[in-house]
Amino acid sequence: MTAAMDELLGILDLEKLEHNLYRGRSPLLDWQRVFGGQTIAQALVAAQRTVDPDRHVHSLHGYFMRPGDTKVPIVYEVDRIRDGGSFTTRRVVAIQHGQAIFSLEASFQQDEVGLEHQVPMPQDVPGPDTLLSQRELLGKFGEAVPDGIKRYWERDRPIEMKPVMLKHYTSREKLEPEQNIWIRTTGPVPANRAIQAAVLAYLSDMTLLDTSTFAHGRAIFDRDIQAASLDHAMWFHRSHALDDWMLYTQDSPSTRGSRGFTRGSLFARDGTLIASVAQEGLIRLKRSPAE
Repeated sequence: MTAAMDELLGILDLEKLEHNLYRGRSPLLDWQRVFGGQTIAQALVAAQRTVDPDRHVHSLHGYFMRPGDTKVPIVYEVDRIRDGGSFTTRRVVAIQHGQAIFSLEASFQQDEVGLEHQVPMPQDVPGPDTLLSQRELLGKFGEAVPDGIKRYWERDRPIEMKPVMLKHYTSREKLEPEQNIWIRTTGPVPANRAIQAAVLAYLSDMTLLDTSTFAHGRAIFDRDIQAASLDHAMWFHRSHALDDWMLYTQDSPSTRGSRGFTRGSLFARDGTLIASVAQEGLIRLKRSPAE
C-alpha cells in the first residue's frame, strides 16, 4: 500500500455530521482545485451511506458547478429521493463556502439474474507489461514533454497509468481523437463493493478530458487552454479488482462551443467490461492580452 493510496482511502471515509449530512476533506497536496474524481467519489460514498448495503450503484450522473477549494472541507447533503421495490435513487449536493460546487444523482439496485452480453475489449493494444511507466517515460522523453505534463507525471498518486500512444505528449501533431491507457490503483482496494465503486469513480475522471484535444494538436495543460470537467456519467457493469491493470479505451466524437465530449470503457485485463463513462468538459481557448 503506497502512502498516496492510503490517503485516497482515508479521504473516502467521510465524517457523518447529521442525518443525511457528511463531511469530506481533500488530500494535503498543492492542487489549485479539488480533483473532479475526488468529488464524484466522495458524493457517491455519501449516497452509499444512506442505501441498503445489499443494493449497489449501477449508474451515476454528476454536474460540476464551481471549482472546489482544497483548503476547506466539503459538506455532502443527501436527498433520499426514492426507495423503491427494485431501485434506490439518491441525490447529493456538495457544498463549500455556502454554495453548491457539484451535484450527483445515483441509482442503486440489488443484483439480479438476466440477459447478459458485452462488447469485446480491443485486441490490437500492447499489454501493460510491454509499456513504460510515467516515471520511466520522464527519464526517456523528459526534455520533449511539456512542463505541465511533466509535473503531473512526477506526482505521487494513488493511480498508476501507462499510455499506449506517446505522440500526444511529445508533439503537437493532430491525431485521431482516441487513446488507450492502462490504469490501476497503486495498492489493493478493500473487498467491499461500495469502496471499490467509489475508487473506480475516482479514477474514471482521469485523462478523459484530454482526449478531446487530440484532434487539434493541443493538450489540457497548454497555457492558452482553460479546461474543466462540466459533467460526468458512469455505468457500473461488473465488479472487478482494481489493483490489476485495466484498459481505459477512450474516444471523443465531438468538440464544439468550447466543450469537448469524450466516451470511455474500462476493461479488466481478461477482457471483462467493468464500466462505461461519458464526460463533457470545458475546452476554452484563452484570449491573449492584445486581443
